[in-house]
Amino acid sequence: MTFPFRNALITGGAGFIGSHLVSNLLTTGCEITVVDDFNDFYDPVIKEANLRAHAGTIDLRKIDIRNAGSLDQLFADKRFDCVIHLAARAGVRPSIQDPQLYLSTNVDGTLNLLEACRKHEVRNFIFASSSSVYGINSKVPFSETDLIGRTISPYAATKLMGEQLCSNYSHLYDIRCMCLRFFTVYGPRQRPDLAIAKFTHRIMNGMPIDQYGDGSTARDYTYIEDIIQGIVSAAGYQESNYEIFNLGGSQTHTLSELIEAIESAVGKKAIIRQLPDQPGDVPRTFADISKAGSLLGYSPTTPFLSGVHRYVDWVRSGEDSGL
Repeated sequence: MTFPFRNALITGGAGFIGSHLVSNLLTTGCEITVVDDFNDFYDPVIKEANLRAHAGTIDLRKIDIRNAGSLDQLFADKRFDCVIHLAARAGVRPSIQDPQLYLSTNVDGTLNLLEACRKHEVRNFIFASSSSVYGINSKVPFSETDLIGRTISPYAATKLMGEQLCSNYSHLYDIRCMCLRFFTVYGPRQRPDLAIAKFTHRIMNGMPIDQYGDGSTARDYTYIEDIIQGIVSAAGYQESNYEIFNLGGSQTHTLSELIEAIESAVGKKAIIRQLPDQPGDVPRTFADISKAGSLLGYSPTTPFLSGVHRYVDWVRSGEDSGL
């Protein structure tokens, strides 16, 4: 798969998705600049390890995207032809505890980047949105044309606002903006706070896992390599100036099924501690990926059970020792 740009800025490039994208784009000969603030949402040592193999081959800048001046200086120093904006405060539950932090990072930070693109004439912008924008959507699978009238967490609201800012800047300043709604991405290097990572480590070590609700909540899990395929394909889409695409696995699996899959991969039964449902969690997500399939050629290839086994094999390899 070809990548059409030669000089790309990846925000959040030391994170889970970002570091995989860096690895992918380096194989295309693209010159990569990474912006990451290495905050303490989880141990920064993990992020440092994510990019260790690429030391000396990328330009790594420790910048908080809330700092408009630092971004402006970076854009003045370097000439980018594409910005892939993955940096964000992630997670539904933490956003309920600290909504101001999420608004300042995810909304103000996105605005700062779009302003830098406008000022320095960067015409291509890819924005990492989220399936959480759909809220409690009674219609499944979720389609990009669905009316979104109500998000149920500050995190989801910030992602929807980010999409709207992209729409504004696309219309007003001729910046081509592709907004990608990710559906529960998993795989090697994934954040340690996510369910698959937490459950795998605790089941492996004979520790109880916290199951919120009765196990019937369902998610459309998407393997990291499929997400990277979607991002690269979106970068090459030139037929319009603003689009929203779902990037998911186009299958749903319940929380109970997830636990069973990890049990199978690990070879141990889980000790389950059932707790009440968590505020802000949606009951299910399910991506209609027909638009991405038609316009981007997006076609996920990793089945859920295979992806879980690949993740557990990676954990066993010891490469996630930072966890």
